[in-house]
Amino acid sequence: MEPSAAELSVVVGERVRRARIERGWTLDQLAEAGGVSRRMVVNVEQGAVNPSVGTLLRLSDALGIGLPALVEPPEPRTIKVTRAGGGAVLWRSDAGGEGVLVAGTERPDVLELWQWTLAPGDRHRSEAHAAGTKEALQVLEGTLVMEVSEQSVTLGEGDAMSFSGDVAHSYANHGHAPCRYALTVFEPSVGVASGGGH
Repeated sequence: MEPSAAELSVVVGERVRRARIERGWTLDQLAEAGGVSRRMVVNVEQGAVNPSVGTLLRLSDALGIGLPALVEPPEPRTIKVTRAGGGAVLWRSDAGGEGVLVAGTERPDVLELWQWTLAPGDRHRSEAHAAGTKEALQVLEGTLVMEVSEQSVTLGEGDAMSFSGDVAHSYANHGHAPCRYALTVFEPSVGVASGGGH
């Protein structure tokens, strides 16, 4: 069963706070390392906001723990199973599109598996991830327009592509029907560098 946005916000907040304290960081130090406001860190830790994917990525990168460690339910570490409908919904559009993190590995080499649905007219912009990040996706239904740096590629059902995720990129559905795609994100050496930032 999918956790509610409020439940997920509380879990994420507790994990951010615990990771910050383990590092011996103040709220201000995490805010600076993550490139977010102190108020945002406070709101995230208190579970008072449903932070954007970009904010979660900045905080997880700064803490050196990887996005899955913030949002996945605790499970035995050898095998982690996410049942249908049990992924963490980290992005929603007004038109009904959503981005769901369905599986992920722990650091240092973090691999994320996402299930995305873009409603007609939806566009999801992603900031550049940490250096060395790679992404691969396959369109399962509909048409997806990918923009990576200055390049634009249109993908149809069954088409796949891979690209560097350490540059700004976006995913868009210009069609009249929903677009569904599976996305993997590989972020190497999360938290390995001293300081844990970029």
